[in-house]
Amino acid sequence: MRQFVLASALAAVSTVYAGPTATEKELPRRADALPTVTASGNAFWAGDTRFYVRGIDYQPGGSSANLDPLADADLCRRDIQRFQELGVNTVRVYSVDNSVSHTDCMQALNDAGIYLVLDVNNPAYSINRDDPARSYNDVYLQSVFATIDEFAKYDNTLAFFSGNEVINDKPESVKSAPYVKATTRDMRQYINSRGYRRIPVGYSAADVSQNRMQTAQYFNCGSDEERSDFFAFNDYSWCAPSSFETSGWNEKVRNFTGYGLPIFLSEWGCITNGRDFEELGALMSDQMSSVYSGGLMYEYSREGNGYGIVELSGNSDSVREEPEFERFASALSQYPAPTGDGGFTRTTSAAECPTVDGVWDIEEWGPSALPAMPDGAQKYMTDGAGTGPGLNGDGSQQASGTSTGTATPAPASGENVGGRPAPPMDMSVFALTGVVALFTFAGTLLL
Repeated sequence: MRQFVLASALAAVSTVYAGPTATEKELPRRADALPTVTASGNAFWAGDTRFYVRGIDYQPGGSSANLDPLADADLCRRDIQRFQELGVNTVRVYSVDNSVSHTDCMQALNDAGIYLVLDVNNPAYSINRDDPARSYNDVYLQSVFATIDEFAKYDNTLAFFSGNEVINDKPESVKSAPYVKATTRDMRQYINSRGYRRIPVGYSAADVSQNRMQTAQYFNCGSDEERSDFFAFNDYSWCAPSSFETSGWNEKVRNFTGYGLPIFLSEWGCITNGRDFEELGALMSDQMSSVYSGGLMYEYSREGNGYGIVELSGNSDSVREEPEFERFASALSQYPAPTGDGGFTRTTSAAECPTVDGVWDIEEWGPSALPAMPDGAQKYMTDGAGTGPGLNGDGSQQASGTSTGTATPAPASGENVGGRPAPPMDMSVFALTGVVALFTFAGTLLL
């Protein structure tokens, strides 16, 4: 594949960095907590200042390792030092162990001025696009809510993702949409019921032209209790050499104008012809700031797919910086965040629910109805979720004795996947038909 050819070429000219360990060189520390980020209008705000996501996706070991990068203080400090060198303000983590504390790493991120966007799913606890009704159950939600419990206490938790690319270019995957949206609703309800600050909750979508706009409309339609706080999608359509117009980003800005919620890119960075990260110049310009709130470059560490900008050597402190590391740092320096309010839209408005048709096929539920929360999960709203099952629990996708709920109507409110041959990571749906049982009981990640 093209990305592996590029990976080999870059590796040949890479340089090795073996810096001091985290204990030998302490990271600079902040005297206070970062201001919490809120969603208002179609923008994010850190206090009274418009906030733009200028970040990187972070999952050392890749999806197959099934590891928590925020559970080991020494390892996360090793990488935080590089995040500071880059100049990012946000990292996205795809999978964490909700049975352990993350205080040390979250404090180190705070001290470095870095926020966290977190996926609440992991390989064993997620919505299965091939069997969404069965996988949406109280065992699954207990894991989701336990993750919220752990990370809601950190001021630099910026947002939660309820799913990643669950709806993709498989036409039948659209049937999972009501269950992912129900999970989004449940997460927002849990945050409110437990008295946590209002941490934004949204969905990370695949950039599929056939259903991109329907997906965006769906997560922003219905009652205020059911709508997401933001919408994000993974976009690899700007492949160098390109431009705002050639990439089609101008059309996406036009299509999302007036959407009414914050939008950002949860993954970006096409590698087809190498990367100079020039698209960051558009993302940070007034061409996009009235609609977009930045994005997360995919990804930090090289995991066999050609996308990483460093090569990590096991559990040591050896970090080999690829040439793209300096290019990304240079782009972040060259293209700062816009000043002022960026031309944001002050009002937050709901979208019309997409019409059920041959593409948006959720006929079982109709345009706006959602599954009710499983009966067994109701107690978490008052009692809390308790200790999470971690990354090696029995899993939830085949959990028995649970309820998938019944329809609860909500009041109605008034091309190809770009750039990359295949998605580099789908951390929300790992079990495929015929291997779900093996994955669940063995605790093995299948892609």
